[in-house]
Amino acid sequence: MTDPVFPGSSAEGTQSAAEVLLRSLKASGIDHMFVNPGTDFAPLVEGLAASKRKKADIPQLMVIPHENCAVSMAHGYYMVAGKPQAVMVHTNVGTANTINCMADAYRDNVPILLMAGRTPITEQGVLGSRNSPVHWGQEMFDQAGMLREFVKWDYEMKLPMQAEDLVSRALEVMMTAPRGSAYLTLPREALGGTVPASNRPMMARAHPSMAYPNPAAIATLTGMVEAAERPLIITSASGRTNQAVEALARLTERFAIPVVSFNARYVCLPSSHPMNMGSVPKPFLSEADLVIILDSDAPWFPSQESPPAGCKVVQIGDDPAFTRYPMRGFQCDLSITAETTAALTVLDEALGEKGLDKGAKVETRRNRLGERWKAMRAQWKATLDKAATEPSIKIEYLNHCLGEAVGPDALIVNEYWVRTEFCKREKAGTLYGSGPAGGLGWGVGAALGAKLAAPDKLVVCTVGDGAYMFANPTACHWTAQAHNLPILTVINNNAVYNAVRRSTLAMYATGLAQAENDGHTLADLNPSPAFEKLVEASGGYGERVEKPADLPAALARAIKVVREEKRQAVLNVIVTL
Repeated sequence: MTDPVFPGSSAEGTQSAAEVLLRSLKASGIDHMFVNPGTDFAPLVEGLAASKRKKADIPQLMVIPHENCAVSMAHGYYMVAGKPQAVMVHTNVGTANTINCMADAYRDNVPILLMAGRTPITEQGVLGSRNSPVHWGQEMFDQAGMLREFVKWDYEMKLPMQAEDLVSRALEVMMTAPRGSAYLTLPREALGGTVPASNRPMMARAHPSMAYPNPAAIATLTGMVEAAERPLIITSASGRTNQAVEALARLTERFAIPVVSFNARYVCLPSSHPMNMGSVPKPFLSEADLVIILDSDAPWFPSQESPPAGCKVVQIGDDPAFTRYPMRGFQCDLSITAETTAALTVLDEALGEKGLDKGAKVETRRNRLGERWKAMRAQWKATLDKAATEPSIKIEYLNHCLGEAVGPDALIVNEYWVRTEFCKREKAGTLYGSGPAGGLGWGVGAALGAKLAAPDKLVVCTVGDGAYMFANPTACHWTAQAHNLPILTVINNNAVYNAVRRSTLAMYATGLAQAENDGHTLADLNPSPAFEKLVEASGGYGERVEKPADLPAALARAIKVVREEKRQAVLNVIVTL
């Protein structure tokens, strides 16, 4: 017996909602779908078989053995390709495993359509009714509630005929600025139900365009820049696109405006750019009379530094107020909602019309900043030279050797330890960092997604030992082997959760924990596993590196394995604090 509301026949002239869902995803620009299946996937499996038989155009479904890896792969793919992504997991338990990386994606404005089965609604009488003990234990009153703070939109499919519209609506919301993720739950009965077949081509719904800067606001900002003696730009994420990097490089060099990339997640300016003043805001912030915050949720730490009295602060971005943050109290004298490239381009034109780049003020500032640029790099070189003479591997030396080994075109997916003062990145799209939420375990999966999006590029994942363990490395290495995604993972193994240690020492610099064991309490990760062995179980190459003199050759060997043998590799680099 079947309920006519959820017809389950595969009679001629019908198609399942699962088939429609798959075709709709492809029509919306989804080329890959990362799945971690369960008992709720039966309609999807059948729909996949039917779609193949009908030669329907659908995404490539990729089995990923852990939800954390699946979501971070979608995140990494989007960062490189700029296209929305789709993930499907198993009911509430699978959803629970995604929350860490969904938080990362949401705070980084990454549009991922996360889909999950829902325990069957009916106990009997409908195709797909409950037939497993978990179908009672996994039902929730509000399954979406567990991650609602990290999506822009959530919905539960009610009827089979909703499939196409649900995908269109989800993508429409996701791709509207500020971009973000969505969550769709799919009961088995609805997903397995059928609807009349249709030969009409599916068309993606148009998405709203990015916000264009308000002319009056740009005029006000132009006046502020013109009046300023010591303007400063602080950014974290303005380098999402090549066009934005070029626009910022052009504007800042033309008008001699220094840029600090604080907690940068992208290459916002090339390392050698004359206005690239590193990653520490305080020296420039303390003397600024105008600060432009560009795509940065936390441009400085108010408990440690703030702009001087009388300094004006301007915030620019898709959501310059970061309205989904419960508390954010940074000064704001002018707020401009705009896509980064457009805002920088229009400001460049407005300042050029005033001839500001021809004035003595800009030339004086350019000369002064040029001297500081040289002094900063001399200081960085001295730090590196000292690190290079140490008997053990230091983080600065590891950064330098990595940058030299991988070259200018490699894609580095960084979870915490890359510092561009020592690991030079000159090209847009060659460095990607974890999102502001900081959920550990993102890096390896994101690197796999980046490799899928850029198969011809050398992709390098840089993680700490703690982050590597959080990444579920067995699942990640299986994924790399199964889907032919050879990447190089370089582990900065200092046998400590250094973020925990640093936080303790920052708050209690002369406290008991510092005196007792230099803040290692609850941060110690000894005994350290032989991480290099884990990748060997999935056909990869692993090597442990302890001596500075051995590091360049070890990197070269691992890169050769990835590039020439098309195998994944892991370097377990023992680093001292």
